[in-house]
Amino acid sequence: MASILKDSLQTIQTYRASSPQYAELLDILEEILILREEFRRGMKREVFPIEEKLLAAKMAGGLPLVDFSSLSSDLSEPKGYFLALLEIAEKRNPGETAEIARKIRDGEVLFQDLIYESFNPLADEQEIEADADEGDAAFDLVELFLEESLRPALEQVVARHGTAVAKSGWSEGYCPICGREPKIGEIRDEEGTRYLYCNQCGFEWSFLRIKCPFCGNEEQQTLAYFTVEEDERRRVDVCNACKRYIKIVDFRETNEKADLDVEDIATLHLDMLANDEGYD
Repeated sequence: MASILKDSLQTIQTYRASSPQYAELLDILEEILILREEFRRGMKREVFPIEEKLLAAKMAGGLPLVDFSSLSSDLSEPKGYFLALLEIAEKRNPGETAEIARKIRDGEVLFQDLIYESFNPLADEQEIEADADEGDAAFDLVELFLEESLRPALEQVVARHGTAVAKSGWSEGYCPICGREPKIGEIRDEEGTRYLYCNQCGFEWSFLRIKCPFCGNEEQQTLAYFTVEEDERRRVDVCNACKRYIKIVDFRETNEKADLDVEDIATLHLDMLANDEGYD
């Protein structure tokens, strides 16, 4: 993992120079990756133990390995990671996240409930009172840090079961490890296989090129993509049936290894273009 971190930090350094408009976000990602490695090494137990005898049945039934519809895991270690992540935001905007951290420490806001609600958006949302409005950067970071807080724990699941999952024939558009929808993916190998990437747990799985991962649409005439001028290595796959999109990178010509955590930030302009075109 240390070598992966080193490569990621080098990629961030490269993009910081070539895409200065994303420098602040790349700085935040750099701090997150360093902190992630620290917490990964310090984890003392499996947060999400999986019964191996259930793996095949879950994969066949389209059920992610980790069930976030009813949380029963001890999330004390992810909670500690989340509070440490909040300090990254706090030192940039003092006072913005300190109250959220205090409420979590004092038990006024339950971390477990926040995680449950992030995976079950139709559930009644637990209100977090703070000085900032919901659209402020501090709140965007809170959402990012909630997602990130589970990453080391879910990476344990990927490390233990990822190979078996990859061989299971999983064909859904959501992650087989944690159930999150992908934001970005990559085209690889001579056959041009499309892989989807889960920012929540870091797992990648192959998925049909001519199929929407969100609604399952396979009608070629309603599936399209667009690129920006002079950068055809990065594109946006769109579905005109459900009006959703996913970003895709293709580095086969240059034989580069894509770091999709970094690419997700370095391609924010594609998110803005997709939103402007009416895709979510």
